[in-house]
Amino acid sequence: MTARRRLRIGVHGVVQGVGFRPFVYTTAAALGLTGCVRNDSSGAVIEIEGAPGDLDAFLDRLRADPPPLAVIESVDACSIPLTGGTGFTIADTTRAGGGRTLASPDVAMCSECAAEQRDPINRRYRHAFVNCTNCGPRFTIIAALPYDREATTMAGFAMCAECAHEYADPADRRFHAQPVCCPNCGPTLRFRDGAGVFIDGEAGLQQARCLLADGAILAVKGIGGYHLACDASNAAAVAELRRRKRRGDKPFAVMVADLPTAREIAEVDDAAARVLSGPQRPIVLLPRSAGAPVAESVAPRNPDLGVLLAYTPLHILLFGLPGDPPGPTVLVMTSGNVSGEPICFSDDDALDRLSHIADGWLMHDREILVPCDDSVVRIIDGGELAIRRSRGYAPLPVALPVAVPPTLAVGADLKNTIAVAEGEYAWLSAYIGDMDSLATLSAFERAVRHLEALTGVEPETLTCDAHPGYRSTQWAHRNAGPHPVRTVQHHHAHVAAVMAEHGLDGTRQVLGFTFDGTGYGPDGTVWGGEVLVADYKGFQRVAHLVQVPLPGGDISVLRPYRMALSHLWASGLPWDADLPPVRACPDDERRALAHQLATGTGCVATSSMGRLFDAVSALIGVRQTVAYEAQAAIELEGISRGIAAGPRRYAFATDTETTPVTVSPAPVLTAIIDDLRAGVAPAVIGARFHRAVAALIVELTLNLADAHGCGEQPVALSGGVFQNLLLLRLTLAGLRERGVQVITHRRVPPNDGGIALGQLLVGNAG
Repeated sequence: MTARRRLRIGVHGVVQGVGFRPFVYTTAAALGLTGCVRNDSSGAVIEIEGAPGDLDAFLDRLRADPPPLAVIESVDACSIPLTGGTGFTIADTTRAGGGRTLASPDVAMCSECAAEQRDPINRRYRHAFVNCTNCGPRFTIIAALPYDREATTMAGFAMCAECAHEYADPADRRFHAQPVCCPNCGPTLRFRDGAGVFIDGEAGLQQARCLLADGAILAVKGIGGYHLACDASNAAAVAELRRRKRRGDKPFAVMVADLPTAREIAEVDDAAARVLSGPQRPIVLLPRSAGAPVAESVAPRNPDLGVLLAYTPLHILLFGLPGDPPGPTVLVMTSGNVSGEPICFSDDDALDRLSHIADGWLMHDREILVPCDDSVVRIIDGGELAIRRSRGYAPLPVALPVAVPPTLAVGADLKNTIAVAEGEYAWLSAYIGDMDSLATLSAFERAVRHLEALTGVEPETLTCDAHPGYRSTQWAHRNAGPHPVRTVQHHHAHVAAVMAEHGLDGTRQVLGFTFDGTGYGPDGTVWGGEVLVADYKGFQRVAHLVQVPLPGGDISVLRPYRMALSHLWASGLPWDADLPPVRACPDDERRALAHQLATGTGCVATSSMGRLFDAVSALIGVRQTVAYEAQAAIELEGISRGIAAGPRRYAFATDTETTPVTVSPAPVLTAIIDDLRAGVAPAVIGARFHRAVAALIVELTLNLADAHGCGEQPVALSGGVFQNLLLLRLTLAGLRERGVQVITHRRVPPNDGGIALGQLLVGNAG
């Protein structure tokens, strides 16, 4: 007879609240093994006994086929003395042991729960809070780990006998699903109208649906905060929401109930369908379908729609189940806030801050502990490119290529995301926002406290952007106490972030292109069109866009015609009256601007590629003023995508005699003006400009990589300009055609939402 063995197995990763213990139980039972499994503060601990072959099979299944929401970071097994016994049990949670548990993100309602919600004979029929081990809220309701009901906002909802039976049954998919509930014991819906009248339950839901059908604006409490919703096909409703929210022209996201409806409004290929319907349910930026039943004002002058599928049971009920009165099939679903402020997530805050926006509120009494906006992604090469990493992804860890001491990285001031790290893992927060209000600063401080508590990281070092005026940087210095604060140059952090995401350990330098709108340079100027040779320890600026004046600072960011005139002036090109930015600039302002440029008064030099995109957009008449970040560049890409550029090519001038190499757009601007006067369509000019920027990246790569000893390493692309799908596709194709390995972002945004990851690595390097 084969000798029996007993193993103690430690499993680390996202293994709590994801059905891991029932999986272990059923796997052990199927193999005839005995023992137990329990959660502890480090993850899950298994003691298991049986024949060696069966134990090997158990370990194989543990590593290869865990539950869909589990993330197995490591499995450690050691032999222990035999104890005998029969059967396999699931033990209570213990709080002993080292290490840390990883919290699961919030995930969309699964198909089994959706089927129960639609089934008239199921006790969870029309239940707005149906969930199980495989779906539902996690991160936003967890106060502490290990993940048990008493440590969540479900603690105040006592389970009824039927739910308690499911919760205690290892064979049930609701075994230890901490948010488990039913209509008899769970949270309840409540509708409040603009006059303060409350309507509970099903009647309140129907009132909310009627409000949407009538063209009004509804505040809806979701998993991570409030949304503002209206009928996306109703142009008047969309315009009113835009006016009340002070949204300008910034696009709204839209929500649909299912994939077939998504295909009616956008071009959805297999990769997009997979991401749209996956458990994360992000907003996916997709080309708008011709004739889509969506008001143009949802995303004005933009070829894309941000589309997401309903991901909570409440969202499904808003669209309606069979037998419900018809209602809107596409809803605007935008963050519940005034533009620029953090999302509302408490009921009192939503009633206060959204009082001038919403006509009604659909609320419930399950508290949200942590606000969490919807994530946003693009699809490229069949995979995801993160634009905003939040719900569905946070707080899953990012593996680091080198170990770091306990560290807090406070990120940048735009699109702020913080991160903590210890050892070989980093945890990025959900999206926080732009650090330009007291409300955002308060949200930032809450996020710091919660992420540290959830991960158990006690920072010994703080890292921040080198810009002394950033609010995040100032916060780090005010709150560091006895701990050191290490500053990291903005574009160095961008390169380090993409290196870290791809597992580069920093022993070899890479050539990194960091193109964005604004970053503080060590010389006190505004960088943004940079080519760096970098590792984690340092960087060398080997090329950059020539610097031009940024007259008046932010005023020129908001008025791209000023950037166009600045670039023309710097290139020695006249401000002829037939040029669109010259016509757009009032006479008095133009005279003052000419004086500023001639004398340098109120000007700071910038090498920003983002500002060059703004200038070109204005030069060809696409956008002269902006109402949201990168609007001019977004609209320029929008008209240029899918356009044949023809044989004519624009080319930048590179001066290789300077150190670093400087790149001048003067010949590109000259060619653009010639084409404009020749009657070439702005879309064609835009397409030629995008191709010129991509060709520039290829040219600089071929000229600089080998010269600086990094020709065998991948080229790294980072910065907000690389959110531009047309530019990114052209650049990737051009580099790959020449056999150049290239890395860009996938899991972490290329914009400033990824800066904190780079700060962690640079701030702790040698």
